[in-house]
Amino acid sequence: MVLAALASEVASTPWSFLIYGLLGALLLWQAARLLERLWLGPRRLERALRAQGLRGTPYRFLTGDLKEYARFNKAAWSRPLPLRCHDIAGHVAPFIHGAVREHGKMCFTWFGPMPRVTISDPDLARDVMSNKFGHFEKPKFPALSKLFAEGVANYEGEKWVKHRRILNPAFHLEKLKLMLPAFSACCEELVSRWAQSLGPDGSFELDVDPELQTLTGDVISRTAFGSSYLEGRKIFQLQAEQAERLMSIMQKFAIPGYMSLPTQNNRRMRQIKNEIETILRGLIGKRMQAMKEGEATKDDLLGLLLESNTRDTYENGQSSLGMTMEDVMEECKLFYFAGMETTSVLLTWTMILLSMHPEWQDRAREEVLSLFGKNRPGYDGLSRLKIVAMILHEVLRLYPPAIAFSRKTYKEMEIGDATYPAGVILELPVLFIHHDPDIWGSDVHEFRPERFAEGIAKASKDRLAFFPFGWGPRICIGQNFALLEAKMALSMILQSFEFELAPSYTHAPHTVIMLRPMHGAQIKLRAI
Repeated sequence: MVLAALASEVASTPWSFLIYGLLGALLLWQAARLLERLWLGPRRLERALRAQGLRGTPYRFLTGDLKEYARFNKAAWSRPLPLRCHDIAGHVAPFIHGAVREHGKMCFTWFGPMPRVTISDPDLARDVMSNKFGHFEKPKFPALSKLFAEGVANYEGEKWVKHRRILNPAFHLEKLKLMLPAFSACCEELVSRWAQSLGPDGSFELDVDPELQTLTGDVISRTAFGSSYLEGRKIFQLQAEQAERLMSIMQKFAIPGYMSLPTQNNRRMRQIKNEIETILRGLIGKRMQAMKEGEATKDDLLGLLLESNTRDTYENGQSSLGMTMEDVMEECKLFYFAGMETTSVLLTWTMILLSMHPEWQDRAREEVLSLFGKNRPGYDGLSRLKIVAMILHEVLRLYPPAIAFSRKTYKEMEIGDATYPAGVILELPVLFIHHDPDIWGSDVHEFRPERFAEGIAKASKDRLAFFPFGWGPRICIGQNFALLEAKMALSMILQSFEFELAPSYTHAPHTVIMLRPMHGAQIKLRAI
């Protein structure tokens, strides 16, 4: 028995060595990958960038500049700006603003282990967005996008081409005209609610920021799903919470594996994702079933999307397969977020700036009343609003909803006089370009809508330096939707109220995915 046990142990020993050897090799391989990703790779990229003459911050292991980024934000956001101060770049993005001042308009910083090159030259920024130098990818954070929204804004290659092709018909001007009754009905409800809140002196104070989010959320519910805001409210609430939770960990998700950790915040974010998808799956499933039963397509975005999806599958053959239920659901998430946030941010800053500059409020109201009186605005009249359009463009210049766009090199590429290796994030700072005195003149930080009197192309020294909705083939598909909705809402508000900043308003713009007033937008309304 002793000999048998000894023989068995000897026989099993090589297998034990083999297993331990394989485990050891696996650990060494993983360690080598981490070393490459978190130290050797970033250091190699830093040397390559400096060899091109670029200046920037030195790489710090794992976190890069994230700690400094958070420290600068905390310091800047703890102090409000003076009223009527529109020189906001150093307050909104203090770390990048400081890096540009120290290292130049073309410089690099570190988003975790990834180098981020800021390109403040409008010609180069536009060329990157128009793919003049080749195909650029959007930076990928899969764990993050899956928790919030994917959709056409995050896709690449053939999938992006297919989704953009299917979505385009839903945003054609003729289709948008069909949505005007929904726009005006939602605005009428807002104005009526405000009118009912007026005090004995015909005025009252409120924070218009959440009110305008409610308005644009109502518009999206009706135009996207043909439902009322009450039916879609849960999605808005959940997405708002998701956005806040994402921003609270913005400085951490560049750290590999962080989003997979079972933290309380990460668990709640996954729960929110599941709740949103359950609601959307129900809405989409009902509509698809109704279409199968022969019900006529509705003129809302979901109906137009499903109709276009069916037509695309038929015209391009079954091999294209159109969009799946999951694809449609992701596009609906973008409808909700992009459609609600972009327009509500634009309207909020417009009311704040018209409160700061009442002479332009009076001019806009005079134009609206001369065209519509007290009647509901129609499309033809909205398209003739010159002063209102100038004001909206100037607000978008000074307070763009998205302060930067990002792309990523997937291979070595030449941009301007520099060659960038693969794996570099290119940040195109809309806010900085919109506030550049070399482009817009010495009055760059002043609210002067008249600069757009002859159109966007003649508003600055660089005719293409204004791009709040992006540029090139990936320009925001919903920009006409947003501007039409903003014109309608502003016109109906101006018809009924004059407004000014409340004493409690604090001027502190900051970014929570979009550029928002940090402490709300307290406005005093007075009936006219």
